[in-house]
Amino acid sequence: MKEIPVPRSGSWDMGTIKALVGFLAIVGAIYCAFQIIPPEMGNYSFQDDLKNIAMTAGANPHVTDQQLQEQVIRKAADHDIVLTPEQVTIQRISTPGLLAVYVSADYSVPVNLPGYPFTLHFTPSSGNKGM
Repeated sequence: MKEIPVPRSGSWDMGTIKALVGFLAIVGAIYCAFQIIPPEMGNYSFQDDLKNIAMTAGANPHVTDQQLQEQVIRKAADHDIVLTPEQVTIQRISTPGLLAVYVSADYSVPVNLPGYPFTLHFTPSSGNKGM
């Protein structure tokens, strides 16, 4: 009868190493997702707010550009986005019988992953300015 070799205590076989590497890869992916997804979701919600601001401003021609900029900056702050007035663009598009307002912002969010810091750049807008 042939004897089956039994691994020594404390030695690692290839299956254990693969499982450990796989587990570390999953943990790393989850960590990256927790760093990247919140700015992406904040931008998505902020873009929806920009559309609402533009629609409201288009219906009310008495709102000044400065008031619109302040509204945009306040909405950005609700999503933990820091904007200055220079980063906000307001454009009024007037056609006979219709006043439309185009609103956009331009900002960046730094993301610090271990060993790989980078910046996410966003340019949310209220939609097509050719309407």
